[in-house]
Amino acid sequence: MNPLAEFYNTLQHAFRNLLPIVVVVVFFQAVVMRQVPDGLLPMAFGLLVVVFGVALFLQGLELGIFPIGKNLSNEFAKRGSLPLLMIFGFALGFSAVVAEPALIAVATQAETISGGRIDGFTLRILVALSVGVVVALGVVRTILGQSLHWYMIGGYLLVVTVTFFAPEEIVGLAYDSGGVTTNIVTVPLIASLGIGLAMSIRGRNPLAHGFGLVALAVMVPMISVQLYGVVVYSFGDGAPLEAAAAAAASAAPAVEGGVGAFLMGMLTDLLGMFRDVLPIIGVVLFFQYVVIRKPLAHLHKVAGGFVLVIVGLYAFVVGLKLGLFPIGRSMAEQLIALPNILWVYLFAFSIGFATTMAEPALIAIGQKAEEAGKGKLDGNRIRLLVALGVAVGITVGVHRIIAGGSIHYYIMAGYAVVILLTWVAPRYIVPLAFDLGGVTTSEVTVPLVTALGIGLATSIPGRSVLIDGFGLIAFASIFPIITVMLYAIVVERVVQPEGAST
Repeated sequence: MNPLAEFYNTLQHAFRNLLPIVVVVVFFQAVVMRQVPDGLLPMAFGLLVVVFGVALFLQGLELGIFPIGKNLSNEFAKRGSLPLLMIFGFALGFSAVVAEPALIAVATQAETISGGRIDGFTLRILVALSVGVVVALGVVRTILGQSLHWYMIGGYLLVVTVTFFAPEEIVGLAYDSGGVTTNIVTVPLIASLGIGLAMSIRGRNPLAHGFGLVALAVMVPMISVQLYGVVVYSFGDGAPLEAAAAAAASAAPAVEGGVGAFLMGMLTDLLGMFRDVLPIIGVVLFFQYVVIRKPLAHLHKVAGGFVLVIVGLYAFVVGLKLGLFPIGRSMAEQLIALPNILWVYLFAFSIGFATTMAEPALIAIGQKAEEAGKGKLDGNRIRLLVALGVAVGITVGVHRIIAGGSIHYYIMAGYAVVILLTWVAPRYIVPLAFDLGGVTTSEVTVPLVTALGIGLATSIPGRSVLIDGFGLIAFASIFPIITVMLYAIVVERVVQPEGAST
């Protein structure tokens, strides 16, 4: 297939990912609100820019980054060097997460809303370091053949303990940061590393030992970001919440100042995107030329792929500012003004279910799980269970914002259920269930859901944008784990014994 045809297919793929959001928003605008939102044309243009940016980004990954990543993984697996595999796992996890579009979106929002107290770049580096460490640890787990459920039970007990002591301003953001680490860049790279290792080592089961790296990559940033919050809010200087809210409110219309200022802003943003992708380029070149000592095949193709990644990321961020963030806030303001609050819940459920069913990373993981499960699992059923979990999770998260409850108790209760189910669920399902919790939110869904939470917190009197606005993505990650493990428990303990007795 020629490059233009490939790009056209990728563009269709990105558009399909966005389409459920458009359908849900148009339905609510036309049938429920019966009005055209302000700034419709910029929003529509922003959505098109998002689609174009995601398509360029994906095409760049396919041309430049994925082939090299797979080649490096195979080379290191052949050599069988544990230290080398751990170093590569760390570098791969770190570089992929630093360039994650959804994490960039959440970090940008957090810096704006906190009035600069939370530094967006520091947040991203911290999350990327966490994921790097955890991928290195996950490589060791796969090689030694250790069961994931002990890692997850111990890890989430630590998560819940840290949550109890963390300042309320950071809890929702910390869980959201964990939820967005595994996405458009990270999932294919990390999942292929784990599954490839499990398949290449005798005595390892791809389902039990290959999955789980994504789950670990979600969990550890939750701990590190909450610890960062303890430091920032206990010892750091920054604007109080009232000043932060004012900064957030006034941050949007900062695009005026003439053509020169606009072009300079574009150039600065583009250079920022190059800085974001630089770690991936550095990791790839270092391991390719210094460790393996082989020249890159098709160098021009790889270089073109990296350029597409940078330009695609830039277009994605521009589209966020023009389209998805305004749509999320606008929908929140309009829905909360309706006399019947049930429409807010229905919108949250619809957005969660529709976008998850179209999530390409979920489709890919579902297919891999069906192949690895050898008849135990059905890919389409998994997608339905996960989509239902996300829909319920976002609805519960929206209820928390409306009702005004503390996120501490919701999150701790949710993960208490997860820990209990991990203890009783069949061992084969645990790694997959946790991985599925990490792939539920796409590069398109995360900004919209984040903006929805912030919009609701802004529109409801008595809510703090920083404390109440974040957290929806966290709920979208918890509930799919619960639905998938419950399904496996029912099948294993209720359906199969009945089938055996008949």
